[in-house]
Amino acid sequence: PAAPALPKGIMGDSGHPRLLCGLNLHEVPDLKLALQGAKDDYYDFICVDLFRPESRRDARGISACDALPTTHSDRELQGKQWQNSVVGKLSRWPDCDSPALEDSRAAEVAVKEELAWASHLPISACIAPYPKGSAVPANYARVLNQAVAGGLQKQLWVHVPMVLAEAGDEEVPEGQQDAWDQWNVIRALAEYNSALHVLLEVSADLPSKLSLNRWLGEPVRALLLPTDIFLTNKGGFPTLSQRHQSFVQAAMARGIHMIIDGRPCHQNATGHLTYAQYLHHLYGKLTPPSEAEKHSAPYNDFLQAPLQPLQDNLESQTYETFEMDPVKYSAYEEAVAQALEKRHNDVEKEVVLMVLGAGRGPLIFASLAAAARTGRKLRIIGVEKNPNAVLTLRNRVISDGWDNVTIVSGDMRKLRESDERADIVVSELLGSFGDNELSPECLDGAQWLLKNPGGISIPCKYTSYLAPVSSQKLWDEVKVHEKAKMFETAFVVKPFNAFVAAEPQAVFSFVHPNPDYPDRVDNTRRETLTFSIDIATTIHGFVGYFDADLYEDVSISILPATHSPGMFSWFPIYFPIRTPFRVNAGGQVVLHIWRCVAPTKVWYEWAVSQPIVTPIHNPNGRSYYIGL
Repeated sequence: PAAPALPKGIMGDSGHPRLLCGLNLHEVPDLKLALQGAKDDYYDFICVDLFRPESRRDARGISACDALPTTHSDRELQGKQWQNSVVGKLSRWPDCDSPALEDSRAAEVAVKEELAWASHLPISACIAPYPKGSAVPANYARVLNQAVAGGLQKQLWVHVPMVLAEAGDEEVPEGQQDAWDQWNVIRALAEYNSALHVLLEVSADLPSKLSLNRWLGEPVRALLLPTDIFLTNKGGFPTLSQRHQSFVQAAMARGIHMIIDGRPCHQNATGHLTYAQYLHHLYGKLTPPSEAEKHSAPYNDFLQAPLQPLQDNLESQTYETFEMDPVKYSAYEEAVAQALEKRHNDVEKEVVLMVLGAGRGPLIFASLAAAARTGRKLRIIGVEKNPNAVLTLRNRVISDGWDNVTIVSGDMRKLRESDERADIVVSELLGSFGDNELSPECLDGAQWLLKNPGGISIPCKYTSYLAPVSSQKLWDEVKVHEKAKMFETAFVVKPFNAFVAAEPQAVFSFVHPNPDYPDRVDNTRRETLTFSIDIATTIHGFVGYFDADLYEDVSISILPATHSPGMFSWFPIYFPIRTPFRVNAGGQVVLHIWRCVAPTKVWYEWAVSQPIVTPIHNPNGRSYYIGL
């Protein structure tokens, strides 16, 4: 694996990743003095040429300064200084895709020579320039891929301009409309190698919001901020436009480094120091993360296997994590309270409420609170299959004085000896995709415990949603396992370095009580979804969400547009695909997904039929299933 490029992800006092600022230098006679000067101006690292600019070699490998050293000596700095404070830059002149074969060979030799020197130095990263000439820089991508696939223990930051130069510029590849396209070609030709990242040069005129959001879903390691894109405020100091500020702050919140490039060009700027001070000022204005964001931050882009609630017994720590979410249980309390008030008007009549999957008792507690609020008499039966959680529940009955609570140990689907029928059934069996923790099978299996007619189920309906997602980070996290079955497994994750390429669409819905119970219950499903893509992007899979109606107008949701504020019990779910694919602006993505049910398991299968045709992932649940 490539060495980490500079410290990243270290949390600052603000609760956001620590800000690291770099200074891009173009002429460095004395490396030690240059580094010390940058440190004095509050820069954490400098970017310097690996080979001196005047050492350009011709097709015969001859340079104008053959008698002089072509590089800085590795003895000029100590190892830790190289590693933590220097990013190397490959020369800009080599054109590996030149139509002149001699020139392209000379360029290839030069790039490999510089990469070999980079490998020798203890630096963590080096910058590869934006490709020259060809609309498809295949040979340049091959050279870079040979390096990262051949053991180069560095990260390569590919310098990509946010927008291309003006029409007619000789460095603009013919037919290229978007610099993202060439970055996408390079990383695709390099098999989406995780050592390749983006150094994104920010332009004076920003592209559309959609384009900016797409970049935030790419593996951008640093922003290059030319000094001439800064405006001048009334005091003569550099400042950024509001749109620039918003984008830069969004990047800072993601741990993306900032690099200042160019000479100071503002009236009252004190050298480069003023620009670093301004960046730290912007960083200081970041909105502090909420408690929910602090709680979920360690899980950003961290893949987790979904729970197997019927096969496995949850541990105490897992229960405790779920119980920390006040939003979810407040919603459940409100739903129970409304059900008691609207459907049970007689305050003297005892209402029987069953909590199916009681865990350590949070839903019992919420239901008791709802009864106290509404003045209704409530008798609760808590059903739990986990024998360890049952011990906790029985202790709470005594310690919390739950005189009207009975605990039943067993699988809710198999309590055939019970004669009790519930007025209300409450459960929290939902997964990140709604039905992926077998809520339909569990509640259908226990529906005989609910009074018919008139019984109330909380939740009464839930719907899953899917959207295409561009996230090399998530895809790399799957790829690192080097097992094909991982690309046929759905993962719970909080997407962070990701771009959702289209609005989520509804997939599967389930209603409780099930109107088809008991004779026509069928929880298999299939759906075809067509997504319209507004900007060219690479799709790495699909991200899933759910929302649930608990009772009438009380609902919970992890769908971005309707997300329950502050709720963190569920992260989205990620369905990867084996091979990422590009979609043009205005193109469509057609996804087919199936929910399959067998006597012992439930699983999903999925495939894309447009713009490419993929194999069906996970046939027969061969790689991933939820056990019944």
